[in-house]
Formats: sequence, structure tokens, C-alpha cells
Amino acid sequence: MITDPSQPARRRRHGKQLESELLTAAWDELVETGYARLTMESIAARARTSEPVLYRRWPNKDQLVLAAIQHYRDTHPVPLPDTGALRTDLLAQLTAVSEALAPYFAIAAAAAFSGLLADTGLTPAQVRDQLMGAHPLSPARALYQRAHERGELDLKRTPAAVLDLPFDLVRHDLLMNLQPPPSARIHSIVDDLFLPLVRGA
Repeated sequence: MITDPSQPARRRRHGKQLESELLTAAWDELVETGYARLTMESIAARARTSEPVLYRRWPNKDQLVLAAIQHYRDTHPVPLPDTGALRTDLLAQLTAVSEALAPYFAIAAAAAFSGLLADTGLTPAQVRDQLMGAHPLSPARALYQRAHERGELDLKRTPAAVLDLPFDLVRHDLLMNLQPPPSARIHSIVDDLFLPLVRGA
């Protein structure tokens, strides 16, 4: 076969690298066209591959979209701050998480309302767990552990629900408003709700 020297040679992609590129292409297509208009054909074209390559990994569009949203979440972690104090750590973390994940929440919510829920047959809670993970806004155990070691927080006496509270409220605001909560709202979550509960514990 004669190759066209004017065209760049296509490199073969395998394994995790291929899967990552396919999921990235699916996410980009979801962002650009929306869930309703997205097809396996359009994703394959964007990824410069064939539909059978997609179907070997995901049985249908719905499973591929769920995987693409999860992949975006997992590849865009938010670094934990270390300001030296629980209050300022939380304020910084909640602000950073809100700003970083607002686009993710907007796309995920739009997909759910555009038919993803109905097409998958999953309940809203099941889709939430798949898209967001067990504690999507709370990779903050290290943050709390540092506060415990400084004597600001007693992890043995503080209920898990209290530790999750700031992140659960921010998640709620993101889902309801599809934009980061205002700074005043984040300060209220930390100062008016979370810290009094921690001190009570």
C-alpha cells in the first residue's frame, strides 16, 4: 500500500492510553453537542477510530457517557490546601472544588436531564453515585487528619455526617445552580454550620 507522505502517520494506540483518549473524545463530544445529539459514530469520528472499537469496551452510548464523565472527574483532581488551620483549609478547599467542578456538574446534570436517566434505567441516586463517587467533593481526609493532629478536631468524636456536611452542601448548590456558590455562602457553611458542630462534638 502506498502512503501519502503529506499525511501524518497514524500511531497505534493500545490499552489504557487508547481508553483514556476515547473517553476524552467522548467528553469533548458531550460538551460540544450535548447528550441528546451525541452518537457512537460522532465519538468514533472525533477519536479517529471505528465504532466497533467503542463497542468492544462499552455496550452502548449511555455506558460510554457515564464512563467519560467519571474519567473527566478522576483526571481533574483538586489539590488539597495546607494553610495551617482547619477553617482556612476548608474555605480554600470548598472554593477551589466549586470553581473546578462547576463545568463538570453542569455537563453531568444536562446529560441526566436530556435522557441519560431514562436511557440507563438507573435511579437518580444510582446515577449520582456513578458520576460523583462515594464522596465526590470530600477527598479531604488528609485535611481533617491534619486538623486532628493540631488539636482543632477530634476525629473519634466527630460523626462522619458532620465531616461530610460542608462538601454535601456545596454539591447540592452546584447541582441546583450549576455554578460555584458565592463566597458568602461558603463562609456561612463553614462558620455558621460546620465549625459550631465540630466544637460541639
